[in-house]
Formats: sequence, C-alpha cells, structure tokens
Amino acid sequence: MTTTGRQPDTSTTAGWTRRPASLAAAVTAELVQRIIRGTYGEGVTLPPEPVLCETFSVSRTVIREAVKVLQEKGLVRVRQGSGTTVNPPVMWNMLDEQVLAAAIAEDESLAVLDDLVVTRRLLESDMAQVAARTAGDETVARLRELVGRMDELVDDVAAYEEHDRLFHDTIMQASGNRLARGVVRSLEGQAINTAGYRGESSRDLCLASNAGHRHICERIAAKDPAGAADAMFTHITEAWLVRRGEAGDPSRLKR
Repeated sequence: MTTTGRQPDTSTTAGWTRRPASLAAAVTAELVQRIIRGTYGEGVTLPPEPVLCETFSVSRTVIREAVKVLQEKGLVRVRQGSGTTVNPPVMWNMLDEQVLAAAIAEDESLAVLDDLVVTRRLLESDMAQVAARTAGDETVARLRELVGRMDELVDDVAAYEEHDRLFHDTIMQASGNRLARGVVRSLEGQAINTAGYRGESSRDLCLASNAGHRHICERIAAKDPAGAADAMFTHITEAWLVRRGEAGDPSRLKR
C-alpha cells in the first residue's frame, strides 16, 4: 500500500472539522482506515485511551466502544496490561463492509479486487452449474430476454451494466444458493462504484461481454452444467482482465 495521491495524514490532529453525529461510528471508521492504510501497522499498539480521547475530542466511553468494534472486525486484539495491538491482515474480517471498502480504497495493486473476482468467479461458476440442472423454461426465457436487451444497450453503458447485473442475479437466484448469492452481492456492493473495479467501458467491451453472457445462456438452456460453469468462469475472468488494466500482478487469477 502506498500513499500516492492520498490526503495528508491527520492522525495527530485533535478534534473534528465538523463534529459527527455518531462519535463512536466516526472514530471507528477513522481507525479502520488508519489500520488498513498502515498508519498503525501490524503489531503496533494503538495510542493509549487518553491520547485517543484528546485526538478525537471524545470521551473514554466512545473510544472503548470504537475499540470493541475494531475487535469484532478482527483488526485488533486487546490484552490487559498490554494495550490494543493491531492484528496481522490475515486476521481481518474481509467480509466486513467497512474493512473491505477501506482495503479496496487503499489497494493500488488491485490484489484485493483480484481476490474478490476470484471469489465471485468460484461461487458464480458453481451457481451456473446448478442453474443448468435446475432452471426452468421461464428462467431460460428471462436470460434470453436480458441478453437480447443488452445487445440493444451497448451504446448506453449505464443501462447495459444494470442489465448485466440482472443477468447474473437471475442465474444466482435460479441456483437456489441464497448464501453464495448473498456473499457475491455483498462483495460486489462494496466494489461496484470504485474506479478500480469498474475500469473502462465502451461499446466494443459491452459487445464482447454480452458474447460471454450469450454463451452462458446457451449452456444453461442446453442443460449442460459443466459447460455453464466453464462459460461463467471464462466470462468473469476475461471481463475483469479487460477492466483491471496493467496495475499490479494479475497472476493470482490463473488457475
């Protein structure tokens, strides 16, 4: 993680420009960012309560509440007599919305987004496989309708992307795997509006993307579970490789 283009660190600045309505939530959010940014790195002990109270112009109760939430997110551990110590990243709860959003914002290598795509690819490939076994005529008709509509929307990127999400969600719902669908929707919900995840888009990219959708739809309609899974895997991988550009090392996407 680097600090290129980021706002100056305000970790020693007391008080708030505008006092937040929810002090504990605001202090938690700021501490989450500082931990993930590396201002407080792995193994570092957070400043003692009196210092944090002065830094944020809040009471000890607010600081204790914030630290408790940091513990729940896996970011810190508290030991009597040893203070509050930052945990290694492997212990962070990356499914926590606040942690994931901060990690994405701080990751210029795109490694976090690569991992998100790998996770999404794994889950959606399995759901496409199940959908190919279980989807009825109504679902197949809906998928075909969405593919046809996306062909008409290649010059309207925003509308195309909305239908793209509907296409994937239709397959996820058809699989009946509510847990996997919930994980994918949660992960994408944190990333979908970030510049790194959205990347560049154009008419040609939409056309290429919809060719992938059509192939997935055909395999599901043909009741071909293995083909549907492979089509989904390839589509998600190729679409992300186009959007991500050359930042970092995309080799973690290889399987």
